[in-house]
Amino acid sequence: MNRDGQGVLRWMVVGALVAFAAAGCTKTPEVGLTPPSGPETVTGPSTPPPGGGRAGGAETRVTPLPVPRESTLPPPGSAGATTAATGGGGNGPLQDVFFDYDAATLTDEARRALAEDAAWLKGNAQARITVEGHCDERGTSEYNLALGERRAKAVRDYLVAAGIDAGRIRTISYGKERPFAPGHDEASWQQNRRAHFTLDR
Repeated sequence: MNRDGQGVLRWMVVGALVAFAAAGCTKTPEVGLTPPSGPETVTGPSTPPPGGGRAGGAETRVTPLPVPRESTLPPPGSAGATTAATGGGGNGPLQDVFFDYDAATLTDEARRALAEDAAWLKGNAQARITVEGHCDERGTSEYNLALGERRAKAVRDYLVAAGIDAGRIRTISYGKERPFAPGHDEASWQQNRRAHFTLDR
């Protein structure tokens, strides 16, 4: 074989070795393997997170948290606007009563609620209660403490007149210090002008 032929053969061998080495370095994708367990993913483009991030890639599907249910408390002034409550909030046998602005006089609606409260107290002679007087945020703390006291006493006087032993009823005023509704509008103020009951066990 002449020199030209040997040169061509030598280059063919070198080329074959280079091709073989390149093929050996390429990893063949494995077929039939199960991906590791983890968050459920959806392939395809994804929306980048707020503030940046890459588009594309795998998107992690996150189960949303349950949405809180809306309050079922009816607005004051409507039918059933009294709030059944005991011990600082929860459902219970006694209904709160609401007052007009800067007043401690019982409304007709308050009297209807108190008539039902008196009936329950008569049927549960062992129950002792505290009547809390509350006010909205307007006015000074001192003024609202006095107004809350008048509201609590108006409720106590009604129940005593309805036949409930005064020794079973304690009164206290919180003024504007413990609002039921945190807003700063008339709807919230209406809910905060109230007498609230707690059961003393």
